[in-house]
Amino acid sequence: GAGADNDLYINQAIVFIEDAIQYRSINHRVDSRSLWLYRWYYSRTSQWILSLTITTILALAFIEKPSSLTITSDVRYRLPAWNPPCGLTESIELLCFLVFMVDVSVKSYLVGWEEFWKNKWLMAYILTLIVSLTDWIVSLSFFCTEDVRIRRILRPFFLLQNSSMMKKTLKSINSTLPEMASVVLLLAVHLSLFTMFAMLLFARTKDGQQDKEWVEYFRNLPDSLTSLLVLLTTANNPDVMIPAYSKNRAYSIFFILFTVLGNLFLMNLLTAIIYNQFRGYLLKSVQSSLFRRRLGIRAAFEVLSSLKETPANAEQSCVSVEALLQVLQKVEMDARCKQAIMRSLKMCSCDQLSAPQFQKLFEELDKDAIRQHPPSPEYQSHFMQKMQFAFGHPYFGYLGNVVALANIVSICVVLVMDADKQPSERDDFFLGAINCFFILYYLLEMLLKILAMGLRRYLSYPSNRFDGLLTVILLVLEIATFAVYGFPHPGWRPEFMGLLSLWDMVRLVNMLIVFRFLRIIPNMKFMALVVTTLLDLVKNLRAFAGILVVVFYAFAIAGIMLFEGAVVPMGNISMISLLFGHFQAEVIYCLLYFLSINLLCRWAKIYFVAWWLISSVIWVNLFVALLLENFIHKWDRRCHREPLSDIEYQRTVELMFRDVLEEPTEEELMEKLHQHPHLQLCR
Repeated sequence: GAGADNDLYINQAIVFIEDAIQYRSINHRVDSRSLWLYRWYYSRTSQWILSLTITTILALAFIEKPSSLTITSDVRYRLPAWNPPCGLTESIELLCFLVFMVDVSVKSYLVGWEEFWKNKWLMAYILTLIVSLTDWIVSLSFFCTEDVRIRRILRPFFLLQNSSMMKKTLKSINSTLPEMASVVLLLAVHLSLFTMFAMLLFARTKDGQQDKEWVEYFRNLPDSLTSLLVLLTTANNPDVMIPAYSKNRAYSIFFILFTVLGNLFLMNLLTAIIYNQFRGYLLKSVQSSLFRRRLGIRAAFEVLSSLKETPANAEQSCVSVEALLQVLQKVEMDARCKQAIMRSLKMCSCDQLSAPQFQKLFEELDKDAIRQHPPSPEYQSHFMQKMQFAFGHPYFGYLGNVVALANIVSICVVLVMDADKQPSERDDFFLGAINCFFILYYLLEMLLKILAMGLRRYLSYPSNRFDGLLTVILLVLEIATFAVYGFPHPGWRPEFMGLLSLWDMVRLVNMLIVFRFLRIIPNMKFMALVVTTLLDLVKNLRAFAGILVVVFYAFAIAGIMLFEGAVVPMGNISMISLLFGHFQAEVIYCLLYFLSINLLCRWAKIYFVAWWLISSVIWVNLFVALLLENFIHKWDRRCHREPLSDIEYQRTVELMFRDVLEEPTEEELMEKLHQHPHLQLCR
């Protein structure tokens, strides 16, 4: 009936708007049961369970054999790691696999059969589960004694496939690789040419005493290439040139040329190319996200315009304000955006909304998140008004910074004076006394600021929350110190009591005081700009951190499989196993700097060179590119907008590119909607 159809249209609009908010694709089933399942799947509870499952299966590597969960990493001193009984971690894995099977089944059903075959990520998801389950069965059949477990190295995929932004980032990186490959190839040519020059310059001579450079670094082609590759990372600089430089200073020209061309030109050229290309591909990805948002909003408009109460004689499609209010009541979205949209609707004089009006309402989603600080309390007393003016003035904050600086200087003076003293010779009276004085000032400062600003306004500033929390912790520690050791007095060196000694308590207090000095950052505009840039990267670029976790995890598991049991304790020195046969120092040098002449260890170079290329060359440059983009964006905004003291602007990675994004046209949106595999529009 008409009522059932209207309920379906309302539910479809709710889901489409939620898809637009989260930048999700709308190409999924839209019947009543599927919509209920879709909202359940993307509910906070379901997504929390899925995230917990992914975290659990990744964390299994810390406790399953070979476990490295020990306090010290030194094989001579660490206790044997706990090895869980066979079946314990496997049972946890099976539970995780069951959750993933439900996850992939629901996803596959919701997108439909046609879309399933187009979705490579879903097919890879199923393949990963099949391989993992097969490997799990093999593991149990061998009673958990097998050396190679393929499913462990596949685990990061579950994290990767669960984030749309991570998948977009990976796609952008993949698209950037051809441009990066040209510079990497040029880098390889640079290495090859200088390797040949090195082998000619430092060839073996009749005088063995003069052949130290040849013996240690350029004995053959692999060693020569490795030595220069490590020099490119500056890890063996200046060691690699010392023998030749001792023989003849002119040899330094070779190493200077290699370093200048490789590090200053080619590596920075790689950064420039990555910044230029990756920014372009990331911009395309964000443009795609904007299209998804506009498409979701337009889809909601189209289904709402199909409601039975919509006027049939209207010249163009329209949506009633009442229907939209009904939808907004059920949509899960940010309270700020919902209130802003509802205010706009109440201020609207018309009963029907056209497509442009409907779309304009939801542009609120694209705006900066603005947080206004609560007002200060209004005092009637003239004396209290003066107090409020004095202690709410920025100069009072500057005075606090000066006092904090004086506290840091006094701690430095005491540390320098006591640096060479034995613990029995040290007198903690002076340090304890000045700490007591400064902590009392910090407490007074906090209370006066709360008096001037009011508690709500005081807590609305992150710098005040940081300052106040540390002040409370310092006060608690100081009271605990006095309760256990008494008040400071000359010769204050009581015996160890409680959990921490007096010196430990004093050191902890001083570390927190030093940490508290970071409060000066908001008062230094340029430093604050740098810090907010870094914080924005941490908050908004979780996708890049996620891919970094994937890379680290995969290489860590591969390293465990390749080098498990390589270093074993033997007296006061650690020896490599029979596979390698070198002392620990030689092994570390080999594995980290690739300079061992052992044949098998040369194969380890492939692992570490791949790690260096991905983590240092590619990923660090990507991070630098994004850091530059974020910083330039904030710098431009700082130059074009006056800072407002009572307003905080919070922007997402999508909003970083908002000024250069193109709005999709009406024709593009309608064409895409008509291609929807499960939605039949009336027009």
